[in-house]
Amino acid sequence: MNTVDKYNFAGKKAIVRVDLNVPLDGSFNISDETRIKAIIPTVKKILSDGGSAILMSHLGRPKNGPETKFSLKHIVSKLSEVFGVNVKFANDCIGQEAKDLTSNLQAGEVLLLENLRFHKEEKEGDIGFAKKLADLGADVYVNDAFGTAHRAHASTSVIAQFFTEKMTGYVMTAELETADKVLNHPIRPFTAIMGGAKISDKILIIEQLLDKVDNLIIGGGMSYTFVKALGGEIGQSLCENDKLDYALEIMEKAKEKGVNLILPDDTLCGNDFSNDSDTLLVKRGHIPAEWEGMDIGPETRKSFAEIIKASKTIIWNGPMGVSEFSKFAQGTIDIAYAVKDATKNGAFSLIGGGDSAAAVNNLGFGDDVSYISTGGGALLEYMEGKTLPGVAAIQA
Repeated sequence: MNTVDKYNFAGKKAIVRVDLNVPLDGSFNISDETRIKAIIPTVKKILSDGGSAILMSHLGRPKNGPETKFSLKHIVSKLSEVFGVNVKFANDCIGQEAKDLTSNLQAGEVLLLENLRFHKEEKEGDIGFAKKLADLGADVYVNDAFGTAHRAHASTSVIAQFFTEKMTGYVMTAELETADKVLNHPIRPFTAIMGGAKISDKILIIEQLLDKVDNLIIGGGMSYTFVKALGGEIGQSLCENDKLDYALEIMEKAKEKGVNLILPDDTLCGNDFSNDSDTLLVKRGHIPAEWEGMDIGPETRKSFAEIIKASKTIIWNGPMGVSEFSKFAQGTIDIAYAVKDATKNGAFSLIGGGDSAAAVNNLGFGDDVSYISTGGGALLEYMEGKTLPGVAAIQA
């Protein structure tokens, strides 16, 4: 695959699809800079070669055209700070102003275009809109937005056809290499930790992992569907009743393939979906009618941690409980500690974006795990064996 490493940007203008979909607080301050930090190497490579960079991204989910709260102008000063240059800003991602700013862009300069999703044509993958982006005047297209690589949007895949010079940035390249390493060249024991609310969100990846892992740990909301399928009482806990047979099927397949599928031994329950809820600790399958499973219990935290610490390859996607409530976050926190300890002892750990990445980052463990994915959805689809439009467009 063509990567920025193999290209000299001297005298070239690169239009770079980045992922600047960062969380902003009520005062438009950035509350998590992970995605900004991730793109620094790609932008610095372009600038140090003697090229210039035109950055395009989306932010949030604007519904009806431009909205101030979704404007990328809020992150211009932060970008200027991290790149060490005065980042210019175009008030629209297409049109005359953007064209003029691009044509006047000098070597070593950076231009940020306004939110792509202020135009509905971006998500529609509209070829005319992609052509307008391509016609701003760039010489080369770089896709460094792995988090949107599974979307066939105008800026993530359609635009590539208008460039003979197209390549992946460092984020995209590292994401693909890391996923490939974990899936196809794992050092064993290989443990996958799957959490989150629903089996249905993870069906395809569980199918893939059953052919690859030694241990499959199931936590979070999805575990209650397995417990109910085995005849356990789950009270008011999350459950996909239409997936009970499938849960039994997964357990049978795991047994056939020699995969150790591990469910929680005990559960911390709440009688209200809030941080003020009363708590009750019960054994698996013994949740009273009016209670709801909210986190894995202490026995489970200990047994899961032992398996993780004995592993040499780890992938983790999804929380172990309702981790947004501090009262029910301990399971997810303990898993993060176990992954950190395993990594320190030589394991390779891939954290699959979303809540798992947040848990690791919030604990300050970002540098204590091997790799944190910037794109949970894209990573899952890649690991499911699907072709990512953003990757296919570079290879075309």
